Amino acid sequence: MKLFNRSLLYLTFAFFVIIGVWSILFYYNLKDEIRDSIDDGLENNKILIIEKLKFNPELLNQNEFGGNNFEIHPTSRQKALSTKDVYKDTLMYRINEDDLEPVRILHSAFENDGKYYRLKIISSLVEEDDLIEDSFWSIVWLFIILISSVIIINNFVLKKVWTPFYQILDALKKYRLDQNEKPIKISSNTKEFKELQKASNALIKHAKEAYHSQKQFTENASHELQTPLAVISTKLELLLESKDLTHNNANSIAEVIAMTNRIKQLNKSLLLLAKIENKQFIETEQISIQKIVKNHLSRVEDFINFKNINIEFVYEKDIIVEMNSALAEILISNIINNAIFHNIENGQLQILLKENSLIISNTGNNKALIKENIYERFHKENQDSKNTGLGLSISKAICELYQVPIVYDFFESQHTFKINFKKNLAEA
Repeated sequence: MKLFNRSLLYLTFAFFVIIGVWSILFYYNLKDEIRDSIDDGLENNKILIIEKLKFNPELLNQNEFGGNNFEIHPTSRQKALSTKDVYKDTLMYRINEDDLEPVRILHSAFENDGKYYRLKIISSLVEEDDLIEDSFWSIVWLFIILISSVIIINNFVLKKVWTPFYQILDALKKYRLDQNEKPIKISSNTKEFKELQKASNALIKHAKEAYHSQKQFTENASHELQTPLAVISTKLELLLESKDLTHNNANSIAEVIAMTNRIKQLNKSLLLLAKIENKQFIETEQISIQKIVKNHLSRVEDFINFKNINIEFVYEKDIIVEMNSALAEILISNIINNAIFHNIENGQLQILLKENSLIISNTGNNKALIKENIYERFHKENQDSKNTGLGLSISKAICELYQVPIVYDFFESQHTFKINFKKNLAEA
């Protein structure tokens, strides 16, 4: 979720809570004010009625409301003196409304010429349901206006304020350590954005230094280690051809040569892994997965025949991806070699190109591999194996470099690796 949308979400929730609480308090406060105003009016009407009785005694005969808003009934002195003014809400049938309507009624008592009377005065109330409905829609419109205002401010005002931040973010996304790009520079007087720019450039500087240091190390290591190892192998092979060697010495030298070759292969694998993680393979092109699979199968045909492995290569449609050609070949060859090397005599190997995915399944050890360990460096299911234990680690590093998921599964004695190239498909 974008920063704008997240802030809008928080503001919407805050407005909803604040306006909700405020609307409840506003409703009860408004209701209380209306009651107080009506009660003041009823009290005023009471005083006016008592004053009118001095000039118009006929009003004492008003014993029902009728067309007036009061009624008077004789009562005893004791009851009159014990009566206090009481205001109540009630319902009364109104002819003009043809329905029961809410009214406010005042129960009181008074004395006139030595006689005591009960007095009831009514006043129409604003209907609560109308009040609630009007208040509700007023609050809804207030909420809509506030959110609309926030959206407008968010998209026009805040967007302009946050422009330097997104400029820095966009520059960081496009920045390439392998190119001599200029430091990030933005136009802003905001202190926080200036500090972010400074911190980003400092981070880039350290990353470039580390990148060039790592690149220089791998290049030097590739030359400095491979050369003496090649010399050692050559001299050992020459020594092995000497006529003065005993059988035991020859076997010892052969073992040393095999170990030297293994060190050379291990050195190459580690350097390759370092280069992949250091993103030194920049060039990309459109690669045919079907072509790479076919070429590699032809190269390992002798080994496949030696183990008498039955191969089934099925492809519905070729997959064209945008990758470095060398890394694409290493990725696929490592997975296929792994499927062949760990296969059984007279085993099965199935390669399937389907729905943007390369699926490689093989028979082998009748036990699932530990998914958490198979991509670890130097991890081997068989510790007596002469391989380096880096093949799947390199494949995983290539997949992570191009954001291509690789998944292992085991079902019915079949070990399966699935590579989904969907995110890296080349444009047709």
